[in-house]
Amino acid sequence: MSSPSKRREMDLMKLMMSDYNVEMINDGIEEFYVHFHGPNDSPYHGGVWRIRVELSDAYPYKSPSIGFINKIYHPNIDEMSGSVCLDVINQTWSPMFDLVNVFEVFLPQLLLYPNPSDPLNGEAAALMMRDRAAYEQRVKEYCQKYAKPEDIEAAPEESSSDEEMSEDEYNSSDEAVTGKADP
Repeated sequence: MSSPSKRREMDLMKLMMSDYNVEMINDGIEEFYVHFHGPNDSPYHGGVWRIRVELSDAYPYKSPSIGFINKIYHPNIDEMSGSVCLDVINQTWSPMFDLVNVFEVFLPQLLLYPNPSDPLNGEAAALMMRDRAAYEQRVKEYCQKYAKPEDIEAAPEESSSDEEMSEDEYNSSDEAVTGKADP
């Protein structure tokens, strides 16, 4: 490759040709959204998330910045900001990787194999370690509420991340988290 800007263009084109829905922001190739589908055989299956991607001038030598726009319940994803805790994005990125790797390998692996010992969402991590079935049920509830395919198509920028649950929803979700007391 002759320059990082050519590499950004090539990687973005490769991502678009891989059948991902990509929405450009401000007519540049530095910022865009990608519609990401939850992996099969996971509680995230059927959910669609809008992921914001930012490529710095140093890409591919510096990793892309990625964040979930609509809410997702996962130990390694901050529920409010959408920030992702993933070593390959944050520390071990290599120019050998590209954007397709992020969406076809890294994010699916993160959703399939959460790491509750290094959480950004402590509640999700604790629930996952304490009661895997209740954790998976909560994941499915979030998918139904925040990651329906029809909602993502019409979603304005970053709207669902800022939504607040009603008091009734908040109270009912507390009950689901607490579950039964240990004898």
